[in-house]
Formats: sequence, C-alpha cells, structure tokens
Amino acid sequence: MAAADHRKRQQSDGKLSWLCPFTKSIFPAKRRLRLDPSNNLYFPYEPGKQAKSAIKIKNTSKSFVAFKFQTTAPKSCYMRPPGGILVPGESLIATVFKFIEQPENNEKPIDQKTKVKFKIISLKVKEGTDYVPELFDEQKDKVSIERTLKVVFLDPERPSPALDKLKRQLAQAEAATEAEKKPPVDTGPKVVGEGLIVDEWKERRERYLARQQVEAVDSVKQ
Repeated sequence: MAAADHRKRQQSDGKLSWLCPFTKSIFPAKRRLRLDPSNNLYFPYEPGKQAKSAIKIKNTSKSFVAFKFQTTAPKSCYMRPPGGILVPGESLIATVFKFIEQPENNEKPIDQKTKVKFKIISLKVKEGTDYVPELFDEQKDKVSIERTLKVVFLDPERPSPALDKLKRQLAQAEAATEAEKKPPVDTGPKVVGEGLIVDEWKERRERYLARQQVEAVDSVKQ
C-alpha cells in the first residue's frame, strides 16, 4: 500500500510540475498600472524638431507601486517624470520627448518607421519607500513589464481624435508641472493643538509692547 501511495504522489507531482510553466504562460502577471493610451505613444510628425507625447499612468492595485520609463534611445528620448511612486488609485500624466528625424529612402513622412521602443516597468513597494532608480536593480525578480509601447506619428495639420486627446493630455501635464512650481498658499494662522491659534503678528506686537513697558519703567526709576 505504501509503495502504491508513493507512486501516486510521484505521478501527481509530475503533473503539477508540467502544469506550472504552462499555467504561467497562459496567465501572465497581473498589471499594476493602467496606461492611457494603452499601446501607443502618439507624436506629432515634425521632422527636425523635438516632439512631445503624453501618457496617463494610474495605479489600479491596492499597493504602493514604483514605475520607471525605459527606452532604447536614451540620448534622443526621455520622459518627465522618468519614474516615481504612486499610491493606490493615484494617477499622473507623463510627458515623453522624442527628436523626430528626417525621412529616409523617399518614405512618406507620416509613414516613417522608427526602431525606438518605449517600455513602462513597475515594482510593488512598501509605504514610505523613497523612489530611486536602483530599486528596480535590487529587486529584478519582482519587476513587471507593464507595456511595451510603439510610436505612432500624427499629422499635426490634420485634425483627429488622437491628436485632440494628445493636446488635452499635454495641457494637463503642463498645468500640473506649473502648479508644482507655485509656493504653497498661506491658509492663515497655524493651528497648534485643539483650539490654540498662533498668530505671529499678534505675538510680535505683544512682545514689542511688553518691551516698551519695561523700558518706560526703567526710565522712570532713573
């Protein structure tokens, strides 16, 4: 009986070991981020100029997620911000910059192909983690490829839904950048504890009046 049970366990283990890689290939790792656009980066086709694209990145998981932008052409392409950490439900619009080269071999400008590839990778991190690019090198086995994006050129002179959406996203990204540059708005006296209001001007005036009273008393004594 014991030998028969042992053979059954071996057969069962063999089936499981065969199924595991098969299962992983069918069910890829669940994505932590939602990208919009999801597959492409749209650039207005302006040869000889640095064009801008935009992509919305949202953390759809229940964990803190670090993301990082990668490209095969780091000298001519970059993203702002190049990476960061998003709390659950948080989103941002990143701007991607790319230098558009002149067409070759009599290609139609809008049909020009590019070998440049873009990739967004992600990593689950603990709350309070500071973002540094080295996070992804230290935990390579836990890094997920969210999406490999391809470049699609748009004719800036021809209106299209994709071009309109790109303009909206670029405007939103620029507004967010400008908002970060502005100093924080003064919301009035700082509250310390329950019901205790600290008014610096009031305190300064009270100290000034107190000094005046002391000086006045000293002059009288003299």
